[in-house]
Amino acid sequence: MTEPSRAPAPETGPEIRVLLADDQLLVRSAFAMLISATPGMTVVGEAGTGRQAVALAGATPADLVLMDIRMPDLDGIEATRLIVADERLAALRVLVLTTYDTDEYVVEALRAGASGFLVKDTRPADLLDAIRTVTAGEALLSPGPTARLIARVLRAPEPPPAPPAGALGGLTDRERQVLGLIGRGLNNAEIASTLRLSPLTVKTHVSRVLGKLAARDRAQLVIAAYESGLVTVGGGPG
Repeated sequence: MTEPSRAPAPETGPEIRVLLADDQLLVRSAFAMLISATPGMTVVGEAGTGRQAVALAGATPADLVLMDIRMPDLDGIEATRLIVADERLAALRVLVLTTYDTDEYVVEALRAGASGFLVKDTRPADLLDAIRTVTAGEALLSPGPTARLIARVLRAPEPPPAPPAGALGGLTDRERQVLGLIGRGLNNAEIASTLRLSPLTVKTHVSRVLGKLAARDRAQLVIAAYESGLVTVGGGPG
């Protein structure tokens, strides 16, 4: 009797390897349980201080570090800066965690090279989606909230400064438009709709802007849009 043929098992990509850095053991344990129970993800190491996180990142192959900002020994901002500066870890992404989305240290973490941020009371499903998004290279998770946070931090009584000489000079007019919309919190689909472009064309423009500004990811483009004066604190073009 001939055995019935079996459909091939669906192909699955490599597991997302996550490092956890938080000084609270209970928090790390909760994240570890959630991530380890999720198909396609695994926790490959845990650190209780920023210095441990840096050492672990250098010694353990991983795709993403879930990094608490406030830690003893070395805070998450400096730990992020050291990890990002290591050329061997160019593919490793950092997702910072904070207690409040108004935490001004978040902006410093993004400046240091973090790819985005989450508040600690984020829903589990959203945390897992965030890990997938950042690992896939999408970088900024919540452009709107991040842009509003940056706007608050950069708010000042005087008008925004003119773009530094040469900072945006290498961008085409279209690339400046795209950068301005990124700074306002729009994702690629929204930019495509606004500018009446295809999503693929927008993705190409974003890639070129990243290269020309030597930015690690989209999070740094949001900051660049504000700091250069291309986008004003109110959210419109500068």
